[in-house]
Amino acid sequence: MMKSASSPATEIQAHPVQAPAGKAPDTGSSGVLDLEDRPRRRWVRYLLAVLVLLALGVAARFWLSPATPEGPRFKTATVERGDLVVKVTATGQLQPVTQVDVGTEVSGTIDEVLVDFNDRVTKGQVLARLDPDTFLAKKRQAEAALALALAGVKEAEATATETASKLRRVKDLIAKRMSSQEELDTAAAAARRAEAALAVAKAKVEQSQAQLDADSRTLIKSEIRSPIDGTVLKRQVEPGQTVAASLQTPVLFTLAEDLTQMELNVAVDEADVGQVAAGLDAEFTVDAYPNRRFPATITQVRYAPETINGVVTYAALLSLENDDLSLRPGMTATAEILAREVHDALLVPNTALRFSPPSATKASKADNGGLVGMLLPRRPPSSRTATAKEPQSGKVARVWVLRAGQPQAIPVETGATDGNLTEILSGALEPGTEVLVEMERGEAKS
Repeated sequence: MMKSASSPATEIQAHPVQAPAGKAPDTGSSGVLDLEDRPRRRWVRYLLAVLVLLALGVAARFWLSPATPEGPRFKTATVERGDLVVKVTATGQLQPVTQVDVGTEVSGTIDEVLVDFNDRVTKGQVLARLDPDTFLAKKRQAEAALALALAGVKEAEATATETASKLRRVKDLIAKRMSSQEELDTAAAAARRAEAALAVAKAKVEQSQAQLDADSRTLIKSEIRSPIDGTVLKRQVEPGQTVAASLQTPVLFTLAEDLTQMELNVAVDEADVGQVAAGLDAEFTVDAYPNRRFPATITQVRYAPETINGVVTYAALLSLENDDLSLRPGMTATAEILAREVHDALLVPNTALRFSPPSATKASKADNGGLVGMLLPRRPPSSRTATAKEPQSGKVARVWVLRAGQPQAIPVETGATDGNLTEILSGALEPGTEVLVEMERGEAKS
């Protein structure tokens, strides 16, 4: 039996069983068919790598994408009734009402100066004197010329008297037929020449008198006198200094008539000049007294424009009292002109008139484009809000209120404004209404 059992085994080993068609035979650990499985395994590895990259992209998109913001939240302000004061601000310099520059009409050397800064002077008081020697010499020359002219008049009068007498004698002789006509003509001509010489002598007297008056006036002008009662603001001359009054009169002193009455010259911007008129009250401050406010009144708004660096302004004069002399000429002042005052007005903040809410259109969460949309970059949501356009006419505007959680516009008609609050003339607004003034976004949620 042992022999018969081993025989079939021997036959099976001699004839191996063939694999079915279409199925690769199992090679066991021989490795004969490994080359055929390598492409398939490579594609499997590629697929796994792609899936890993997609997973990493999704994770990166999740962590790096901006957080989804909450809906917008708004800051509000309350519509109230109150008083509105419209003020126009302008700057300028203080100056005396009457300020006079004192000079000299004659040239010469300053002999002495009799006043100093801040001195009180009266009209006609001598402020300074020029060296009078030259002017005195010219006056004496003019006096001598006048005396000479007067002597010439007397000589001409004597000659005229003599020729007139001779003419009368010749006429008498002609009547007695004792003289010729030629002698009569000669005597008449001599009389006329004597009269002309007398007229010339008298004219020379007038000329000499005029020169004497001019030289006397020049001598008087060598004393520089005050033309007004006032205060010496500037003294620009010293003894020994030479002044030359040729083409332009040199300024020696500057006088202010009354420092208790002063004026403020301010430059009003062209956008505000329509609100400024004579008679309006104002207050101003100066750097020397920052905690003190001085009252003033507008006396004049000039029509002539002044353009500096492309900015057009108009000069306005404000009168003020300076009884304690605390204000000084040249101080820079900032004035607030009371242009308008409105009582019991409906007021809203100017920020409410400028505010406009963002667009209500929101992107849908499902509009991400699936996995590809998550992987592709997209623009982060904008945080800017739409800006409201300023009203064209300056009178029609709108404010926004919340109705059912959504912003709703309310048209209004605006009036006066002080830069912070604006008067509402008409519109569906009531005191206590909350109007939107600003938008703030809620905390981002991941």
